[in-house]
Amino acid sequence: MSLKVGIVGLPNAGKSTLFNALLKKQAALAANYPFATIEPNIGIVPVPDERLEKLARVIEQTEHVMPPLVPATVEFVDIAGLVSGASTGEGLGNKFLSHIREVDLICHVTRYFADEDVIHVAGSVDPKRDQGIIETELILADLQTLENQTLKSKNQKDISKSKNDALQKLTEKLNKGISARDTGLSIEEHHAIRDLHLLTLKPELYVSNIGEVQIKDFASSNSTMKQLNNTMLISAKVESELSALSESEQKEYLASLGWDHSGLDRLIQVAYTTLGLISFLTVGVKESRAWTIAKGLKAPQAAGVIHTDFEKKFIRADVCALDDFIGNLGWKGAREVGKVRSEGREYSMNDGDVVEFRIGT
Repeated sequence: MSLKVGIVGLPNAGKSTLFNALLKKQAALAANYPFATIEPNIGIVPVPDERLEKLARVIEQTEHVMPPLVPATVEFVDIAGLVSGASTGEGLGNKFLSHIREVDLICHVTRYFADEDVIHVAGSVDPKRDQGIIETELILADLQTLENQTLKSKNQKDISKSKNDALQKLTEKLNKGISARDTGLSIEEHHAIRDLHLLTLKPELYVSNIGEVQIKDFASSNSTMKQLNNTMLISAKVESELSALSESEQKEYLASLGWDHSGLDRLIQVAYTTLGLISFLTVGVKESRAWTIAKGLKAPQAAGVIHTDFEKKFIRADVCALDDFIGNLGWKGAREVGKVRSEGREYSMNDGDVVEFRIGT
């Protein structure tokens, strides 16, 4: 199951610097797993997961071989900078809008760093205003989509009531500056307008690109930061510097800033969980691997993520908690002390489940 995150923002917000730091992070780890850059503006990076190495160490201890680690992944897309008027084609507006329709999650990068050498297209540093510019352009683009759909619907006699109701409700709310995700559509209405791929219906998260002064504020929980509610604080410059360091040097650098994890690690994790995704784990001599699924997915469908045939040939899932698997040195030890559960077709997978699927012929 793939996760595609579009990085958007005004020009000179630092989104490309952030994206390049993500690519360096990927490149630094490329020897450990088979992922690569697809094209210059797209990169695939791992979801940080310390559990995989812990599982692999169990195999190393019992089978005397260290399996490779295969984490879940997130695909990041660096989308062309947005400017006011993008919804009517200003700047690279059309390209921006077409690319953003293809992503699962929108990551808005706003500028909060001060640098006289880097021009701000809006004239001054104001992340809240920049958020408003981006959201307004997406709303205007959605209104254009709705207008086109409404004209098309007038020539269709078989348009459903759910779709008609949804179009009216969305048009009213969007004209008031309310995004589609906050319109309060019913399940039926959501389903009826899926084909429109509305931009403001997509999940989103905000990242504020901070400078050195803000880093110190952040570390000391200064009230200056409180004006950016529901926003992740990341220094693209620091992340770029971190990506060029060794693992031990990164830990030392992060400790000097008062951070436990890099901003990129936090961003990847938040992007992964914002869409309601979890990972179940498998391990053996061939690999220690995290598999991405939607939260609440049943065991047979989770097995199908590994191989499509596994879903229809599913018999049961042997499930063990991570700590029990590690503490009892793998499946054999965990079974001997009764820590392995046999789950059937109605079992809903949990994040971190260590699983062996039993598949028929």
